[in-house]
Amino acid sequence: MKHLLALTAFAATLVSGASMAVTPTGANFNDTGDILARSKQHPDIEYEIMVQRATQAAIYYMPAVAQVDFIKATRRAGGDYDTVNFVTRPFGSEKGFLTANDTTAYAWGSISTKQGAMVVEVPPMTDKIDYFGSFISAWHVPMIDVGSKGADEGKGGKYLFLPPNYDGKHGTAAELEAQGYIIVPGMDGHDASYSFRPTLLNGASHVDAGDHAKGIKVYSLKEALDGDIEPTEYLDATELPYDCLPYYNMTFIEDINDVVQNNPVREKDRAIYSTLQSIGIKKGEAFNPTPIQKKAALEGLELAYAYMQKKFITEGETVAPLWVKDGEKLSEWSFWNFGPQAQMGFPFEDGEEILIDKRAGSYFYVTFLPNKLGGATFYLTGLRDSDGNLLNGEDTYKLNVPADVPAKDFWSAIVYNMETKNFNRGVDRVGASTKDLEMMVKNADGSVDVYYAPNLDEVPKGLEANWVTTESATSANDWFFLFRLYRPETKDWFKTWMLNDVENLSKSVSYTHLRAHET
Repeated sequence: MKHLLALTAFAATLVSGASMAVTPTGANFNDTGDILARSKQHPDIEYEIMVQRATQAAIYYMPAVAQVDFIKATRRAGGDYDTVNFVTRPFGSEKGFLTANDTTAYAWGSISTKQGAMVVEVPPMTDKIDYFGSFISAWHVPMIDVGSKGADEGKGGKYLFLPPNYDGKHGTAAELEAQGYIIVPGMDGHDASYSFRPTLLNGASHVDAGDHAKGIKVYSLKEALDGDIEPTEYLDATELPYDCLPYYNMTFIEDINDVVQNNPVREKDRAIYSTLQSIGIKKGEAFNPTPIQKKAALEGLELAYAYMQKKFITEGETVAPLWVKDGEKLSEWSFWNFGPQAQMGFPFEDGEEILIDKRAGSYFYVTFLPNKLGGATFYLTGLRDSDGNLLNGEDTYKLNVPADVPAKDFWSAIVYNMETKNFNRGVDRVGASTKDLEMMVKNADGSVDVYYAPNLDEVPKGLEANWVTTESATSANDWFFLFRLYRPETKDWFKTWMLNDVENLSKSVSYTHLRAHET
């Protein structure tokens, strides 16, 4: 009897616990809402599901697609995995990179551990060049930084990439580390990429930066242990129209397939992977989608782009106001709204949650975030003019840059095409910076007015050197700014200094009258 009472009490406890955990609906079991009848209003349900799954897949795989596009661009340029790409002058409008700068000469490349462990040897800093950059995983997670602010502390180092589930055939991680290798953490895929931005010292040139890139060496761990390292291949991309942009057409879906085929399916990705079969993607099988799968994939991709674009321009989503007092905006300039992810190394995970939207929102217009934000650069995003209106490609704007920008190295203000998040194509000048001041007309107080307009005719006479076009080679485009401060003077520089808002001169009566008088 005692056992029976105990069992009854235990059962009651379970029921009580269950009732606390489950919220009652209050609905009658017979109240179906005519779901069967309503479901018949979807005659092409298979197609609708394809579209939904394509949309979610595009958002989920967005950071990984960006890495696939790097290796594909290298192959189009004549290189491959293990090739070190470099330039001897900063990027111009002939290059296709998400929000790259036009002031530094990058070095970059991709590797794969599919055939075994790989080594990327980074040269030590010199009296001319110091690297700032990082290695990122196949999923765009920054794994480790390089250079004086990175793991090698400017001494250079042999960064070792062990494949997922490394079997220890060349020694344990601890043994290899004892041999002088820097073990790169977080390799949960085969592919990895890197991008190094050179800091020029003591009057060094961009050509010096290109020469420094030739000190990067890429080889397999087996080659190193056998003592038979093959020479690294270098690709001078200075004159090449290198284009690694994501394009929102079938190549994007093909890129998702490449991610799946070239990397192991991680435990955390299994659910989303299982839905990819709806659009023709299955590991180990050729990608041959049917016409209806292609149509659904493209429709879903368009929805994904529309969703991320909305998040990009919606205040508080991808970017948030920087200068705020008592809940009121003091400026239209924004900063990247990463939240605690910046301190965590940008895994875009929080406890049990993968931050899918926030992750995609970042890599919708950014590549190669660092593992640790060290204050080397601060980025302000300019989406709106002083009246709060989005910038457009038809009007004329003026940005007054004060003489006292709190940047130890320099500042830059670059125009990016709103559609592609890249430079406007086919233009001679994509932005303005401290380095342009010698040729620009300055104001009496040392500040400089930079004019952003689709054509030179909109700029006041005598200030032509202060003009940056907002028009591509084909048409006027909506656009946005990134205003960069290289090496901010203090950690809290924004507490004592504020950048002026962008003024829409086309809406200014006084400016319109001035231009009418000049013409």
